[in-house]
Amino acid sequence: MRVYTGKPIGGAPERNQGMRVVLDMIQGLRGHNITCDNVFTSYTLGQELLKRKLTLIGTVRKNKPELPAELLSMKNRAAQSSKFAFTDTTALVSYSPKRGKHDVLMSTLHKDAKISTREDQKPEMILDYNATNGGLDNLDKVTGSYSCERMTARWPLVISYNIVDVSAYNAFVIWTEIFPDWKASKLFKRRLFLKELGRALVTPHIERRQHLPRSQAAVVMVRRIQEEDAPTPPVPKVAAAGKKR
Repeated sequence: MRVYTGKPIGGAPERNQGMRVVLDMIQGLRGHNITCDNVFTSYTLGQELLKRKLTLIGTVRKNKPELPAELLSMKNRAAQSSKFAFTDTTALVSYSPKRGKHDVLMSTLHKDAKISTREDQKPEMILDYNATNGGLDNLDKVTGSYSCERMTARWPLVISYNIVDVSAYNAFVIWTEIFPDWKASKLFKRRLFLKELGRALVTPHIERRQHLPRSQAAVVMVRRIQEEDAPTPPVPKVAAAGKKR
């Protein structure tokens, strides 16, 4: 994660910010492929990643100066057609899903103009991009299903909530890889995992808690955890709060 906090005070806007962010995020990686959208993809970034033993595939904005005019021309372009351009290290493809529209991708991973056998005749480069570009979208989807986020106007809290959500999901992925038979028959394993994770995180704090909470239900839960299998004593009556907050 990189938090964007705006322009430097009194400073000029940062140039090549997208490239700088990607290079910061890939520190320590070797032998991987990096998938980007058109905010980050550039020829310069692809060459810099190659020096670090990494490849790049991503969509490209059509106003990039490194794109050849012939690749962007829509004259006499048929639907589901592809145009390719190559250098020694980089491949470009312009694919037209329908007349009057085309998508441009850049790759340092692909070296040929291979077209799939699918009905839409998409290049292999685009299929590989589609197979790897959904990681962030999927993460947003699953963390949105079960999230610890609460309404707040404080941006550090927003980031903290997101860190907890992402960390909990990463923990679930690792846990199910190590223990594939855990809750194998359940369709809501992640909810059960989060429930057990939350309990494991709060139990040490509850066990050493000296003052009971105000809610009667919370009192029962705290005493049950503190005394484990001991019978739960009668719940003391707690005065109701005067004004609703």
